[in-house]
Amino acid sequence: MIVILKNGTPAEEITRISEGLSEVWEVKVEKSIGKHKVILGIIGDTATIDTLQIQEFSPWIQQVMRVQKPFKRVSREFRYGEASEVIVNTPNERVYFGEHHPIVLVAGPCSVENEEMIVETAKCVKAAGAKFLRGGAYKPRTSPYAFQGHGESALGLLAAAREATGLGIITEVMDTADLAAVARVADVIQVGARNMQNFALLKKVGAQDKPVLLKRGMAATIDEWLMAAEYIMASGNPNVILCERGIRTFDSKYARNTLDLSVIPVLRSLTHLPIMIDPSHGTGKSEYVPPMAAAAIAAGTDALMIEVHPNPARALSDGPQSLTFERFDRLAHEMSIIGKVVGRWPQPALANVI
Repeated sequence: MIVILKNGTPAEEITRISEGLSEVWEVKVEKSIGKHKVILGIIGDTATIDTLQIQEFSPWIQQVMRVQKPFKRVSREFRYGEASEVIVNTPNERVYFGEHHPIVLVAGPCSVENEEMIVETAKCVKAAGAKFLRGGAYKPRTSPYAFQGHGESALGLLAAAREATGLGIITEVMDTADLAAVARVADVIQVGARNMQNFALLKKVGAQDKPVLLKRGMAATIDEWLMAAEYIMASGNPNVILCERGIRTFDSKYARNTLDLSVIPVLRSLTHLPIMIDPSHGTGKSEYVPPMAAAAIAAGTDALMIEVHPNPARALSDGPQSLTFERFDRLAHEMSIIGKVVGRWPQPALANVI
């Protein structure tokens, strides 16, 4: 259930209404301030609450609505149709993820291999326009004999790359035991496809305050994905970015996965959360990454995550889907053309510098 307050409602009245609703109906009240509305989200057993009683609680209440979706906080209704934004303070600037902001470019290798490689890659992707470096310290692999990442020592290498470039860091956490170490380095904590329904992990990342990038599971429905995001938000963390990375369908001969770009308009209608597309995992082949990245921009993505490696043929993981430095630089130029056409390509903005 959401309570929409009238424009100009005094701050003290917002507090009084919030506390009053919580006390009278024994519910949790969460405040959301949009561009044009102040919305109070009522969380708890609201089935027996009479909306007319709440309407009469204060003359500052404009409207009371029930949220019909099973995912309450994630629902677009929860913000009265307005999009949310996730703000990340990187060493160099404040970066905004959201449908009313420029597209955010995230790039880097699948795995952190050594310091020279990760710093060199960070400098390359930054020069091409990336705001964040991606790189796995902990890697979930299908085979127990495949490279699993260097673990905690690789987090130090990501920190060195950030120190050298000022890029933000996005890296995956696989286990609740590693969350504290990952959170000390990461600016955005990634929950991978294989852990999308690891509910214990979702609760833990929801209980800390770093933004969370939630990748869609390989066979997850959109409802299951959004309910996983609900776990994070229900635990207290409102800063969630949804990442489509391809789903498993019946044809894997020509592409690693099926990149579901239809989720962009679908999610726009269902949720207020920012959307990221990962065409690297979505296709599994480097030659398919550029056209799918371009298509994602045209479809309205808020961010892109692209794998880049100095020598893909020698990469310890996901080499076939990684772009070389030269190809990524060229792709950045190609994406800028489409991005400018749709009005979403970033321009230098001194106002964003911290």
